[in-house]
Parts: sequence; C-alpha cells; structure tokens
Amino acid sequence: MKEFQRGDYAAARQHLESVLQKEPANERAKLFLLLTRADAGDCTGVTADLFQAYSTNRDTALKRLAGVALANCLDAQLKAEYPADADVLYQSARRHMRQWNDTLAKMFEKTPASYRVNQISGEVFETQGRFGEAAAEYRKAITKNSKALDLHYRLGRVLLLTDRSASTLAEARREFDAELALNKGDAAAEFQVGQILTDEGRRAEGVARFERALALRPDFTEALVAVGKAKLEAKQFADAIQLLEKAVKQQPRSEAAHYNLMLAYRNAGQMDKARLEKIELDKVRQPPSGEFTEFLRKLGEKGTSQ
Repeated sequence: MKEFQRGDYAAARQHLESVLQKEPANERAKLFLLLTRADAGDCTGVTADLFQAYSTNRDTALKRLAGVALANCLDAQLKAEYPADADVLYQSARRHMRQWNDTLAKMFEKTPASYRVNQISGEVFETQGRFGEAAAEYRKAITKNSKALDLHYRLGRVLLLTDRSASTLAEARREFDAELALNKGDAAAEFQVGQILTDEGRRAEGVARFERALALRPDFTEALVAVGKAKLEAKQFADAIQLLEKAVKQQPRSEAAHYNLMLAYRNAGQMDKARLEKIELDKVRQPPSGEFTEFLRKLGEKGTSQ
C-alpha cells in the first residue's frame, strides 16, 4: 500500500501478486492490484475486472476507488481508439471541465486551509505564467505537507521556468531530489535532474539520469528523445533511430524528435528517409496559433519536459 501511494507501481504490483499467491481470496489485494495496473497504464487488461469490482464490491470506499479507476480507463481507451474523433474529444473535454469546476468550488468551500488548496492555486498561477506566485503557493503547500507527492516536483519545475541561473538550478535540483526521496520511481523528476546536470556541463551524468527515467517509463517521449540524441552523438545510429522513431510515433508534433531522427537517418546514410523526415519537421515547425492553443501549451502536465 505504501508503494502504491508513492507511485512505485512496479514494486507494489510485485508485492500484491505475492500476497495473492498466498491469499487468493484477498479482495482488497485483488482490487489494489487492478488499481496498480491501471495507474501503470495497463487499462486494456483490467477494465472488465474493474467493472466487476465496481458492480459487486460492498465496501463503499473500495467501490469508489474502482469506479474512479474504471472511469479514467474508459476515457483513456476511448481517446486511444478514436484519437481524431471530434465528438469523443469534445465530450472528454466537457466532462473534465465540468468536474474541474465543481470539484474546485467544493475544495475552496470545504477545505480552505488544506495544502491541496495551495497546490491547486499554484497550478492555476503556473498555467497563467505567474511563476513566482506559483512557487509561493507550492512552498506553502510543502510547509503544510512536506511528504505529499508531486509538490517538490512542481516547485522545482516553476523554479526552472523562472530563470536558469546557477543558484536556481541548484535549488530546483534539491526539490527534484526531495521528490525522488519520496518516490524513487518518479521518471519525470529523474528527467529534470538530467536536464539540470546537462545545463551544468555534466553531460555523462545527465544522460545516465535520462536513461534511468526511460527505464522507469518506457513511453516517456522526452526521455526517448534525450537518450536518442545521446546515442546519435555517440554515433550509435541504429539505437538512436529505434528510440527516435518511437518518440515520433508517440508524439508526432515533437520538433526535437523529428529533428534528431532526421539527423540520425542522414548520419546513418538513409538519405531518402532523412528527406522525408525533413518534410515532417517543416510541417511541425508551423504549429497552430492562437490564445487557446497557447493556454493548452502552458497546461504541461507532469511527464513532459516543461
């Protein structure tokens, strides 16, 4: 349970499976194994079991957890199966906006002194580009609950968005290290430490942290690009191409992924593919513009390089 709460899903899954080998009728362990798999991205394999757990569980707390996980999995699967369907995307956005507004109002009304209010305030300031105010709110939240996951990470990130001076890099590094002390499986924090080490000129150490982030989360696009770029610099072109092709597939509008893949193709002598990749790169470099597009860009959830 502690591993699950820390977000260390691999370790939690291993221990829950061990429990079920000894106690196959342990319903609580069964449910938390499903939740662990769902949070780790294995929605396809657990949706039917989550539905059954939600439908039959008599424990209201466990029923609620199963229902939330089921709703999240169904939403994710629907968007994965219909990624360009306007109705699917509209309904998803509408549902999340309604839930956001209702829940936020209740949070400020019912728990005004909680660290969560400071956290959400920081997130709002962050999307508005008011990074100093966001940092202040995250610090208040950390003062109230220094062991809550994600707070140190968010503070470290807004510090980096403020400036890249040596003192700020050092302060942000301390926050990411604090996050990793709470959750050693936090791939995003590992990646940010790698970025800081790279900025400080410690390239080899930075690449090691990128590789660690990728090992923790193999679908982490920014880590794929960073490790792919390192392979490219080391003239390991086949490895670089494999990583960067995966990055482009996962995030088709990543300029860094397309650019480095183009270089990898060119340096590997695959000139036809390099030319085609240059065409894709040019398309990406003409992004949609507008106030709403800029707002969406600023939302940057954990797991991105922002």
